[in-house]
This record gives sequence, C-alpha cells and structure tokens, in this order.
Amino acid sequence: MTEAIYSEVRKASEEGRQLSVSGVLHYLGVSTSGYYDWIKRKPSRSEQHRLDIQEKISEIHEKSNEIYGAPKITHILKENGERISERTVSKYMHDMGIHAWYRRPYTVTTISTDFSDRLRNILKRDFSPDRPDSTWCTDITYIHTEEGFMYLSCIMDLYSRKIVAWELARTLETEHVINAVRKAIEATGKRPNVIHTDRGVQYTSDAYKEYTEGIERSYSAKGNPWDNACIESFHSLIKREWLWRFRIKNYRHAYRLIFEYINAFYNTVRVHSHCDYMSPMQYEQKYYQKLKETEKTVA
Repeated sequence: MTEAIYSEVRKASEEGRQLSVSGVLHYLGVSTSGYYDWIKRKPSRSEQHRLDIQEKISEIHEKSNEIYGAPKITHILKENGERISERTVSKYMHDMGIHAWYRRPYTVTTISTDFSDRLRNILKRDFSPDRPDSTWCTDITYIHTEEGFMYLSCIMDLYSRKIVAWELARTLETEHVINAVRKAIEATGKRPNVIHTDRGVQYTSDAYKEYTEGIERSYSAKGNPWDNACIESFHSLIKREWLWRFRIKNYRHAYRLIFEYINAFYNTVRVHSHCDYMSPMQYEQKYYQKLKETEKTVA
C-alpha cells in the first residue's frame, strides 16, 4: 500500500502538478524519508522486468489507437518472445489505467422487401472459404453526423475478412451499393463466385441483380441477421472502436475517419483471431506466398 502511495506521489510530481510532496505524504500518513529512500532505490530485477513489460503494453496499446485489449496484446508480446499470460497483461493494464476502447453497439435493422422463397441462402453461414475473393458479403450501416445520417456500404472478402471496397453516401439509393461492388471488382480484378447480402430493397432491386449478373447472389433468411454476421460484426467494430470516439461533423469528416480506420488500420495492421492473429492483408499475402511455393514445387 505504501509503495502504491509513493508511486502516485512521484507520478504527480513528475507531471508538474503544484503540490508539496512532504505535505501530501504527511497528510496520507506515510514517511517522507521513506519516500526519498524509495526514490533512490534501484528496482529489483523482477520490478524492472514488470516496468519493461508495462512499457511494451503501453506502446502496443497506443499503436493500436487504444483499440487492443489484453488478448491481442498478449499475443503480440508472445510473438516478440515474451512469456506472459493474458491474466497478467490484464492486471498490468488495469494497474496502468488503460483498456480497450469499447462502446456497446446498438442494433440497426434494414427493411426487407422480399420475403419470398425465391431468394436462396447459398452461403448457409459458411464463413470460411478456402481462397481469397471467392466469397464476398456486403451490407449498409448508418453513420450519424451533425449534418444527418450518412450510409456506409462495405464489401468484405470472407477468406481474410478484408474490406475489399467501401462507399459512403448521403442517401440509400441502390446506385451506391452497386458502386461498392464495382470498386471491389476493380480493386481485385476479380468477380467472386458468391456475394451474400440481406434482403434489403437495394440488394433485391433489378439494377443490383443486373450488375451482379454471373455472380451467385446469396441472401440471408427472413429476419435473420446472423446469416450475414461477419459484415454486421465489422460495422459494429468500426463504430465502437473508432467512429463513436468523435463528434462527426459532416460527410467529409466521416469519409476521412472511415479511410483512416479501414485503409490505414483494419486491413493492414489490426490483428484478427480468424487470421491467426495476422492482419487481413498479411493473411491474404500468406495464402499467395504458399500458393507460389506450391506451384514451384509442382513445376
């Protein structure tokens, strides 16, 4: 308990707060001479190791934009040669007053217009295809700004969970979801075998069906968001990890924040348990590297 008091007093002093160290120590009922002896004492090997680990935890947490919690930080530490448990990392994070950024998501529903049996669920919750760009999923989510709602449409490759393309719009017109698909095809140079969506009016429209001609269109069951869980989860993720930190002013502000999260962090840096704790881009690159090595062996 006494060392904890000493630590807090030193922290306050180093931060330049206007305080009388001796006065604070006297008020708290601890020894002033003991405090200065503690300051001069070199940390033990175990204490120094703890301080080093806490510094690494702080660095990893900061580089993740304060998004990573104990599980991901533990994995990164182990990859860098540290022998440490998730429980210990969690305790250190608590002691340091840092935590993963999280806000409870709210549920947004999309109005379905076609409840017939003509729209088949081809995907059937098979969220793990065996190669990139064979199966995509897509959905629309609402982004609140001071100018009103904006609408984000994302295309996810289910193999790597990479966001292949995205479109931000001021309206829910079908042309915007088509633009997202067009961007995805242009970015990859490929058309997927299957593209999965919910039964929203945009995805059951003639214009959408015409643009995706030649791709098998898969639809969630009636009123069942779990059939499109991966893209629903991503839209929840981008909000609670990033967008809900900000008072978003307008379309331009929202666009910049979405670009920063998807293009500069989620696809390229953020580790994902589905991807063996690699980023989506790294996971995809690993697939192509392995494919290249296999082709060399066969040749």
